[in-house]
Amino acid sequence: MSGIACAMVFTYALAQQRAEQPKKDPEAGGVFRLPRQTEGEIKAEAPKPEEPKTAVLQNQGKPMRVAFQCTEDDITGFGMACTADDPCPVFVELAGLQPLGAKIFVTGNLHNGSTTMYSLLLASEDSGKTWTEPVERQKGVGLEHMQFYDFEVGWIAGESLGAMPRDPFFLLTTDGGKNWRKRPVFGESRISAIEQFYFESKTRGNLLIDRVQGSEAGGRYELYETMTGGDTWMVREVSSKPLQIKGAKPLGPPADWRLRSDSGAKAHYIEKKSGPRWEPVAAFAVDAGSCKPDATAIPEPPPVQETPAETSGPQVTPRRGPSQPPSLKK
Repeated sequence: MSGIACAMVFTYALAQQRAEQPKKDPEAGGVFRLPRQTEGEIKAEAPKPEEPKTAVLQNQGKPMRVAFQCTEDDITGFGMACTADDPCPVFVELAGLQPLGAKIFVTGNLHNGSTTMYSLLLASEDSGKTWTEPVERQKGVGLEHMQFYDFEVGWIAGESLGAMPRDPFFLLTTDGGKNWRKRPVFGESRISAIEQFYFESKTRGNLLIDRVQGSEAGGRYELYETMTGGDTWMVREVSSKPLQIKGAKPLGPPADWRLRSDSGAKAHYIEKKSGPRWEPVAAFAVDAGSCKPDATAIPEPPPVQETPAETSGPQVTPRRGPSQPPSLKK
């Protein structure tokens, strides 16, 4: 190889070596820097927001007060004539009680004396020491009877309570009341109420519906059956006379448990019989608060602007006096 060829090869290799060297960061200034994180890595390492905490009621031997925060929508939606000086009281009504080992479930609603406002389900997992609400309150809905087939599977009946009951449904659980899912009885809105239900197994049960208003054929009472644990229902009989569920046992708490209302104490008491005496387990105050308009939500009226009075005659410009007082010097 000639000298010229060797020089050309050496020059090309040197150029390649310089091209492969990484460029220096002019801002580095000889200081070692960590590699910058990508946007995806930053998002992955961002702290997760905290989950909303469930309100817990502590049983301290006195009636516990169920928290309720009335809104302007509640006042308007339920047609309540409330004022700041005369607020509308809200009450707790309890309808059903079901102990399940160390667990206790209580159903009911919040109302204003004439209208059902929200459904209410209270649950305890420590024999009544603390209480939570495992499901969200539903507007205009009441919860009543309950049945647990075992320590895992259970049902709660509910319906919308307006001028007439309508849209009956069930809350179903398969994990002992930790989680509930809502299953309507009908696919469309109907005036009707759950009169009775009973499950003889985890999947098979019967349901009596009162249509309140008789149908065109004269059938007011309907008997339904489910083979899917309450997910779907099939009509079995329609009659103008009340029907019965064969083999159904009465729902409600055992004979040694009861739910009692005390008008004097203005509280609902859950009690368990111990020998000849009834011992209190927990109590809930009837008073849940009140509704009144939010003063900050009422807009202030705009300021009144005074307008000069109109004159019918010619306008006369007033004569102005001297800008400065006259001099007394002669």
